[in-house]
Amino acid sequence: MIYILIFNSVLLVMILIATLSSDKSKKLISSNKSSSMPLIMDSSGLIDGRIIELAKSGFIQYDISVPEFIVNELQLISDGHDAHKRERGRYGLDIIAELQNIPRVKVIIDRNKFDSIKATDDKLIALSKLLKGVLYTTDFNLSKVAAVEGISVMNVNELAQQLRPISLPGEKIAVKIIQKGSGQSQGVGYLDDGTMIVVDGAAKFIGKKIDVTVDRMHQSVAGKMVFGKLSK
Repeated sequence: MIYILIFNSVLLVMILIATLSSDKSKKLISSNKSSSMPLIMDSSGLIDGRIIELAKSGFIQYDISVPEFIVNELQLISDGHDAHKRERGRYGLDIIAELQNIPRVKVIIDRNKFDSIKATDDKLIALSKLLKGVLYTTDFNLSKVAAVEGISVMNVNELAQQLRPISLPGEKIAVKIIQKGSGQSQGVGYLDDGTMIVVDGAAKFIGKKIDVTVDRMHQSVAGKMVFGKLSK
């Protein structure tokens, strides 16, 4: 009788261990599924082209999903009558092909059609929700709508804004004055990264490169703006 009780106890422990191991495996599988969300490309993000450098550098850790309806849109643009738009469409298609040739980057052509939805942006929103993916776009309005819909967005324009070097108060820099500012004596120039700088007393130096001392920096939704004064 004692041996039977011991045997049953051992059997019960083994069943519990097996159950716990099974639960742990399920959790691991579930975790792997949740980490495999795709990066869903829109046409503006492809035509922009910077996705190539991000992918090559290893910053993109997602599988890249290119919706078939986006491929069709780029093909339609490529076959259009507008020469400028044709070039953009063909460039977008070239970017897809280049992404497919980058080692360790998985590119998937998603075949979901969403025939009942007319607008491309609405299809991208629907696909992002369906795949629980991250939407990659440079379209400001689409970014805002996606955020309202609870979709994660990667906008490379916003990333570029955040990565611009910070000019600290007191720092001296050389700036070419391009035009007059809104103030009577203000001159306007641009830093190497494209940031606008407004310089007091520089209106008379239009077309010339001058030494400027950074006074302050203003951050807005549109980006960063630096204010400075003539260096003594």
